[in-house]
Amino acid sequence: MKLALHLNDYSHLGTPDRMGPAVARIARTAEDVGFARLSTTDHLWQISLIGEENEPMLEAYTVLAFIAGHTSTIELQTLVTASTYRAPGLLAKIVTTLDVLSGGRAWLGIGTGWNEQEATGLGLPFDDHDGRFRRLEETLKIVLQMWSDSEDQYVTENYVLGQTMNVPAPVSSPRPRILLGGGGELRTLRLVAQYADAMNVWGGEEAGQKISRLEERCAEVGRNPDDIEKTALVNFDIEGEGGIDAILRDLQRLHELGFTTVYGAVPDLGSEAPLEILGSKVIPEITSW
Repeated sequence: MKLALHLNDYSHLGTPDRMGPAVARIARTAEDVGFARLSTTDHLWQISLIGEENEPMLEAYTVLAFIAGHTSTIELQTLVTASTYRAPGLLAKIVTTLDVLSGGRAWLGIGTGWNEQEATGLGLPFDDHDGRFRRLEETLKIVLQMWSDSEDQYVTENYVLGQTMNVPAPVSSPRPRILLGGGGELRTLRLVAQYADAMNVWGGEEAGQKISRLEERCAEVGRNPDDIEKTALVNFDIEGEGGIDAILRDLQRLHELGFTTVYGAVPDLGSEAPLEILGSKVIPEITSW
């Protein structure tokens, strides 16, 4: 099993002039102590589950590019990008650029998006539920074409690309991996089965059911579910009830369900200590699982 650090709260990083050094420190420490991946939330305002909407929020791909310059091995992605926030051709170019500049460490983490308030607040497209799923599938198809040898025109319901040229090509072979996040058992997992290299769901009580439903969706499209990495999102709260032992029990549960990578947010990254504790007391225990 692998661990991934998820950054979803910048409020503990201090004043704006201190945020850059703090992000660099967090990323270097995560890499040094053994985290395999680092993901950033792709929101423009803070979400209510984490804090107040006017708390600090940094643009995800700018953060990932900054982190790429301060690290050398940790893999980089969003968890996850709302498909409506960037035009598909531009999104493919952004992830390609991150992959090139990081030496092949970029993933595309993507989903439908759900935060209507921030989208409409900043003038971004936000369709109804069906429309967002159509845009997501269109985006996946466009991205995959731009990561192929084809430069043909691509026309969909919502997008018209006159020429899908993408130079330079990604460093990752054959392309950056795609992780699709979301809890929907019909539409979301069908798209995972058709297009993704990994799924990501909340690691709660229903996590095992999501794997079962994914297996059903894979059978419907003729894909081997073992080809899709199962990942989950939890919290790594070393000060919470049960501390490190509770974290290890939760990871053991997810491992037994079939998850191989677990993403987790750490509540307070004002210092390196929580990451160092996870690196010394958790990562060595789970590496052989």
